Amino acid sequence: MPGTVLLTGFEPFGGDPINPSWEVARQLDGCVLAGGQRVQALQLPCVFSTAWPMLRQAIEAGPAPALVMALGLAASRTELCVERVALNWVDARIPDNAGEQPLDQPILPESPLAWRSRLPVKAMVQAMQAVGAPAAVSYTAGTFVCNQLLFLLSDYLEQHPGLRGGFMHVPPFADEAGARGVPIGLQTRAVRAALEAALARQHDAALVGGPLD
Repeated sequence: MPGTVLLTGFEPFGGDPINPSWEVARQLDGCVLAGGQRVQALQLPCVFSTAWPMLRQAIEAGPAPALVMALGLAASRTELCVERVALNWVDARIPDNAGEQPLDQPILPESPLAWRSRLPVKAMVQAMQAVGAPAAVSYTAGTFVCNQLLFLLSDYLEQHPGLRGGFMHVPPFADEAGARGVPIGLQTRAVRAALEAALARQHDAALVGGPLD
């Protein structure tokens, strides 16, 4: 199934100088995956009002991509996490990069409480673990711009059943002193493996992956 994979990452936010989600996406820009698809990377603003419109414009700018995968930073995590659920709710702990800080409100009032990913999330996690990366299925994408983007993308996918897409959170990079984090090279290999697994499978693997609490 040739074509393109649209891979996005966010600009830095919260005072950080870089955003690992964009650095990983940029590393993969232009690479050709095992199935012949070429990765096209796009940086998104960390802004509630403009992130989704920019992504939607990119999706609709040409032939439909084989896969849309958005990446975001989860600064408190130590694993690459494939998100399974998008919550129809926003509650911003900090302002976005435009100073917007919506609190306790639905993203789309007429839509369901949540959308579930239709990607093979457990198989994607397994593929990342196979290249040596710490990875897990996640059941919460937070309530900030990442979750809003995932929910709006998921809502769009429901209306365009031939299109596939999802979201992954990445952890911080490990520094030279070996502080908590995952090196950029390993994150890049892991995301590539996850993309290839998502493209290769329509149905998920029957693997243990749910949390107890």
